[in-house]
Amino acid sequence: MDVIEYAVGTPFEGVLVEPVGGSPVGVLVLAGSSGRVDADRCRVLARAGLTALSIRWFGGAGQPPGICELPLETFVSAVDLLRATGAERVGALGVSKGAEAVLLLAVRDPRVEAVVALSPTSVAWANVGPGTDGVTYPYRSSWTWRGEPVPFVPYDEDWVSAGAPVAYRAHYEASLRAFPEAARGAAIPIEESAAEVVLVAGRDDRMWPSVAFARELAARRASTGRPARVVLSPDAGHRVRLPGEAPAGPPGRFVYGGTPEADAALGAEAWPVILAALGGLPLSGTQTN
Repeated sequence: MDVIEYAVGTPFEGVLVEPVGGSPVGVLVLAGSSGRVDADRCRVLARAGLTALSIRWFGGAGQPPGICELPLETFVSAVDLLRATGAERVGALGVSKGAEAVLLLAVRDPRVEAVVALSPTSVAWANVGPGTDGVTYPYRSSWTWRGEPVPFVPYDEDWVSAGAPVAYRAHYEASLRAFPEAARGAAIPIEESAAEVVLVAGRDDRMWPSVAFARELAARRASTGRPARVVLSPDAGHRVRLPGEAPAGPPGRFVYGGTPEADAALGAEAWPVILAALGGLPLSGTQTN
């Protein structure tokens, strides 16, 4: 399918990609802790018939240099933009820290009718990097809503990496054990959202325990009679790849887990589930592996 790509300016740095003739479905696309504009993922979604918008959500002009007390209203404004393009149905798709953001957004903005969380978390976390004041520590929430910090889990300062490159999963697990009360208060109440929910995770995720998080989110949804659609893989890692996307780049300083083949296989299995949810199509049951 042919697509058209537009640069998005003030108040965002971003890109909007849509199929020729437009689409009644708009999707907000958020990358992980890089905060980058994910044009490639937008193109994949547009070729599937959806209008996709990706924005830089930190590190840009007038934004915090890190993920620290970042207003969730940033994403509400992005939904406004999608609606202004003619989207009658709006979804949000995020990976890792971006998945944390879209899940929190879906709880707060009822216009988000479908949320897709790749390698998700079930709780909100402390800041990753500095806020607008340039200060990283002491820990603050990654997010705010209406000027108030979202409850968060701080990081366990006694945890020490075994070496480089770093697999952070053990750090997140240690933080949950160290701060159980904070973890209960920081639980993302996805059961309060009426949105369709898709959760995609690999058991070999070395960044954080996304399968356990996905199951916790799904259990919260099930408690209200609105099951999530869950797609899991025994072999995939943190960097799920959707059909048409190139393999992720070299891991660098971090251990992500999985293999290019397993990460792509999980994305391929999840793809029809993702498209059905974003498009508002029925797909019965919850998928697990």
